[in-house]
Amino acid sequence: MAPNLAVDAPPERFNIAAHLLQRNAGRAAKTAYIDDDTRLSYGELADRVRRCAAGLLRLGLRREDRVLLLMLDTVDLPVAFLGALYAGIVPVPVNTLLPAGDYTYMLAHSRARALVVSGALWPVAQQALAALDDKPAIVMSGAAPADGSIAFSALLDTPPLAAPADTHADDFAFWLYSSGSTGKPKGTVHSHANLYWTAALYGQPVLGVREDDTVFSAAKLFFAYGLGNALTFPLSVGATVVLMAERPTPAAVFKRLTQHRPTVFCGVPTLYVALLANEALPPRSAVSLRVCASAGEALPREVGERFSKHFGCDVLDGIGSTEMLHIFLSNRAGALRYGSTGKPVPGYELELRADDGRPAAPGEIGDLFIRGPSAALLYWNSRDKTRSTFQGDWVRSGDKYVVDADGWYTYAGRSDDMLKVSGQYVSPIEVESALMGHAAVMECAVIGLADAQGLTKTRAYVVPNQGHAVGAELEAALKAFVKTRLAPHKTPREIVFTTELPKTATGKIQRFKLRALGAASDTTA
Repeated sequence: MAPNLAVDAPPERFNIAAHLLQRNAGRAAKTAYIDDDTRLSYGELADRVRRCAAGLLRLGLRREDRVLLLMLDTVDLPVAFLGALYAGIVPVPVNTLLPAGDYTYMLAHSRARALVVSGALWPVAQQALAALDDKPAIVMSGAAPADGSIAFSALLDTPPLAAPADTHADDFAFWLYSSGSTGKPKGTVHSHANLYWTAALYGQPVLGVREDDTVFSAAKLFFAYGLGNALTFPLSVGATVVLMAERPTPAAVFKRLTQHRPTVFCGVPTLYVALLANEALPPRSAVSLRVCASAGEALPREVGERFSKHFGCDVLDGIGSTEMLHIFLSNRAGALRYGSTGKPVPGYELELRADDGRPAAPGEIGDLFIRGPSAALLYWNSRDKTRSTFQGDWVRSGDKYVVDADGWYTYAGRSDDMLKVSGQYVSPIEVESALMGHAAVMECAVIGLADAQGLTKTRAYVVPNQGHAVGAELEAALKAFVKTRLAPHKTPREIVFTTELPKTATGKIQRFKLRALGAASDTTA
């Protein structure tokens, strides 16, 4: 645990679901959640959570059994997640946009004894279940139960559990699966205390979520970032949450921003880019934004500045991870520098380590290590990867950063994405940020490709803004523009114009797919 924490630790016997319900015992009539069909008060939330806990136990689940949650963002998801925690059962919320084979793997890997699935996702769940010999109990949310399953409403039709499970603060509480971009997804195991720490160290003092806020997170609850935004942080202070089942398109986001007028909005950089580029961008007067958060990737300086100018609110860019559960490095009100990820969140310690293991000097790119109380316990059934990532008190993030003499951290890219050109490190993020400053660029991604001599050359994939003709003239103009901002060896050797960039379900650009595409095109050229 990081030293000098200004926040009291939770007690040794601690159940995070019971803790959050208790904090809102005096707000029974206040709205806790709003989705497309339902408004759920804090009183109703507490009753449903306790009934869900009892219903899961009635299904035959026992302490520390896993229940996979393949669920859209409706009021049923926080009820299921907290209900499992309340009963001492381990919820495992998973990405709703994966192929069936991934769900088969997760069900088998977690040995889940129950699956709670949204009706709209039942077809892909059926495919996943067909490949399993040992099938879990099935609970259907938001639809009539299929053969052999029960309705989520029937699960709640039982007397509420009288008391929460007597869990330890360090008990296995829930899992989140990593993206699996470098192999099979890793089951990241978190404790009951970890949710407490992210709210106490970031949600309240940095993002500043208050009781009078309405919070809307376009990042989904299955995502570590979204779980904090739309569950832990607002419930820790008694705020109201807007949930959105559909994908976060600009139209869907604008609808919630103007209809429910949330005061806190949480998104990812690619979404902020898409919102600003959309013709239906609402005026400042149509929304009620007080503060916004961004994470998942580095927020380009120009994007943050444009969004802030348009809506009159700060966008607090930060970085977190599935392993650390939420943001540990962030900008904050009164200490904000667009283009930088900010400074360490109090309660966390950061180190940058050079390739030889020594501390990186100011201005030198290094590997980012974090120490803090919300770190995951381990990766399930993955000892080698656990040892590689969780090194004593420290967690290796896999990110490259540079810090200046004043303590501001700037993202340099994922360790696997770093380029070495002419013997010098080149950060793809730095080059992308430079390109984003040009009016013709809506979004971009930079990769390295080996030429015939085996030397690394940079290629930029650029999605142009409307009204800009692509071709050699624009390519030359963008290269000249980058040269005014960066050293000559950082200028992309080649620029490829495209209509879209490959992304994960959480909005991160998949540079490895661009590298594969580039290598294939070079081979056939």
